[in-house]
Amino acid sequence: MKKSTRMIIGFLLLALLFLAVWLIERAMGTNSMVITVLKKGAVYALIAVSMNLLNGFTGLFSLGQAGFMLVGAYTYAVFTIPMAKRMAVYQYYQGGIIQFEIPFFLAILLAGVVAALFAALIGMPVLRLKSDYLAIATLGFAEIIRAIIQYDKLGPITNGSNLLKTYPTFTTVLFPFVVSAVCIGIILLLIHSTYGRAFKAIRDDEIAAEAMGINLFRHKQLAFVVSSFFAGVGGALLAMYQGTVQANAFKSAMTYEILLIVVIGGMGSVSGSVMASFLFIACSEWWMRFLDSELMIGTFKVPLLRSGFRMVVFSILIMLVVLFYRRGIMGDRELSFDMFRRRKGVASK
Repeated sequence: MKKSTRMIIGFLLLALLFLAVWLIERAMGTNSMVITVLKKGAVYALIAVSMNLLNGFTGLFSLGQAGFMLVGAYTYAVFTIPMAKRMAVYQYYQGGIIQFEIPFFLAILLAGVVAALFAALIGMPVLRLKSDYLAIATLGFAEIIRAIIQYDKLGPITNGSNLLKTYPTFTTVLFPFVVSAVCIGIILLLIHSTYGRAFKAIRDDEIAAEAMGINLFRHKQLAFVVSSFFAGVGGALLAMYQGTVQANAFKSAMTYEILLIVVIGGMGSVSGSVMASFLFIACSEWWMRFLDSELMIGTFKVPLLRSGFRMVVFSILIMLVVLFYRRGIMGDRELSFDMFRRRKGVASK
């Protein structure tokens, strides 16, 4: 099949997906649990793919994703709160320092740019570290950022430890789908470019990559900055989904959730990260909620069902997936027409 034909079919399938999502939203309403899963799944898909670009395709073990999401979320919220509501939001800081607002689409871009700037600054010393040392350093950065944003002296900008709210949010599920699809498409173009091949070479063997003339630090920094940019955009989308922003919610556990999605989907697989994002959100937010409620069958009380039991079962399921699918659902493969053709050929033989 020709490349142009594949692209046309791919765009048609994407258009059909958007149409299906729109029809589901119209049929079930915006308050349906299905729509909630689709909204949050689309946001997490972008964040997971951005992390996979760094961990799966470049081989850099970074745990700073929550920090960049936090920067993106706060950047978006601070610059989009309407002037008429700033006094109510910044009630302890006389309306705050920033006395203007910008359109929400510019604020989303600005969220990514600010996160990328932070990545460029910390990347200069941090990216010279490797393996666990890099993970610890980036994790420390995320915790430092969270503490700084809650610092009272920065309250006129960040509102301290108080909530940011009343900024624009999205009302339709198509918005996060479209934004995430565009951003993931850009990441795919980067992965399939010469820079992407350099990232994979660094992941496979740094010494061989350097011997071939690849500038290790420059390409690592590029991957780090690009990943952080899209994590910042994802943080802005998450802020829009939640309707409020507070630094205390962006703890290291959020980074571990994203890393778990990447591992389940497959390190080095974009389509795996996307599928795992929706599966993770559906399981944690919807399908297994009944395990947190007590159940009576006549006079018999079903044992173990209580608040928190859902996470126990969910953890066991994750362990089983990791044991039996050690490379994740997709491994390092991608969904493609050729993959289905190969499977069809094997089945016929």
